[in-house]
Amino acid sequence: MDTVSADIATLGHRIRHYRTQRGLTLDELGAAAGVAGSQLSLIENGKREPRLSLLQSVANALAIDLSDLLSTEPPNSRAALEIELARAQRGSLYAALGLPPVKPTKGTPTETLEAIVGLHRELARRATQAIATPEEARRANNELREQMRAQDNYIPEIEELAEDRVRAAGHTRGALTHREVSVMAEQLGLRLIYVNDLPHSARSVTDLANGRIYLPPASIPGGHGLRSMALQAMAHRLLRHEPPESYADFLRQRLEINYFAACCLMPREAAVGFLQERKRDRDLAVEDFRDAFGVTHEAAALRLTNLATSHLDMTLHFLRVGDDGALYKGYENDGLPLPTDVTGAIEGQLVCRQWSARSAFTHTNRTTELYQYTDTPAGTYWCATQTGSTSAGGFSISVGVPFAEAKWFRGRETTVRAVSRCPDESCCKRPAHELEDRWAGKAWPSARLHAHILSPLPSGSFPGVDDNEVYAFLEAHSAE
Repeated sequence: MDTVSADIATLGHRIRHYRTQRGLTLDELGAAAGVAGSQLSLIENGKREPRLSLLQSVANALAIDLSDLLSTEPPNSRAALEIELARAQRGSLYAALGLPPVKPTKGTPTETLEAIVGLHRELARRATQAIATPEEARRANNELREQMRAQDNYIPEIEELAEDRVRAAGHTRGALTHREVSVMAEQLGLRLIYVNDLPHSARSVTDLANGRIYLPPASIPGGHGLRSMALQAMAHRLLRHEPPESYADFLRQRLEINYFAACCLMPREAAVGFLQERKRDRDLAVEDFRDAFGVTHEAAALRLTNLATSHLDMTLHFLRVGDDGALYKGYENDGLPLPTDVTGAIEGQLVCRQWSARSAFTHTNRTTELYQYTDTPAGTYWCATQTGSTSAGGFSISVGVPFAEAKWFRGRETTVRAVSRCPDESCCKRPAHELEDRWAGKAWPSARLHAHILSPLPSGSFPGVDDNEVYAFLEAHSAE
């Protein structure tokens, strides 16, 4: 509906406020507005989003202007407390407590609501204080992730720019070659020069005065090939980047140059054609997409997130998870409930043990993709997961879709199925009561420092240590 993004909860409270002010019952107001009282009750309780035409009828029946209903201000202080409480109870911080929601009634004293809301505010304040990472970085990263989610991880302007540059270099099909990348640089008045003495903190250096891009002589760990690094260096110039003035600006530029490089290595026209053909054959697979364009599995999976919604009409999610269970990169527009901290950040959060992103590490044949269906509180998802390793440790790359979209993918016939109840901590984060009773106060693990710059330490009895893992380890070894 077009209600200038009015908050549904506030809207419901405002309708109830004006209705009771005029001494009308739900049925009486419903009859005057042409809607059943039961339907009006759902709207007042924030459970149904009304059409604009119905809101106009309700406003007319109440003899007020429509703008009075659409105001974003709660009608009174009591309503403000009820709205704040409902929002707090919908958040991940409250969900992690495993407590039932409190639904205020007419008989609930205002002082009680003030006390409960005050506790929520203090809980959120303390959780925010406990985050051991730079707040500016986390906030900027969260905002950028939400922005990309809102546009389905697709940037049409960069797609067009990359398509033009690739065509101009003479590329027609298959993997983009090193020679074609060199031609792209030459067309910008730049030369690619490979050296052994790049600064340790730089992946490449562009000499604008002399028209040179300095690169290492071989790929660096982590799948960042020379083609990609050269394309990223060119992207700064093509996108007219200026030195970043903030961390948010720095992150945006990094995202844009990575996006440009991916668009060149997997050009939209060729990539979409390949994916659409495989979808028609019901044989979509990240590994085939990877091999067709000569890129890493992670690069192919990420590129799929750019194109799937805009060109294949499907929502999906992507995860890169470390062998310690921490989420390093994540994207979703399919409703998968990614783990978050109180600020909304996902980096460093532990994903559910039941997800294939973690269970893949125990897969016997780790050279092939693991296919799995997972039942979650948000629905059932199908995932394909591939594991890999770097000098920093193992990792998994997962691409998944809602159950209804699995029909297009290879591996949909898998019988592997798991059940996840996260963010309910009893699913996999909280030790079983018998283990906790047996080992609480009798264990003293030494935490391994988490290396990711945006990652907080997982909470527990010992900072940085997963109590569940420790107790299970002790239980398994206590009989030896």
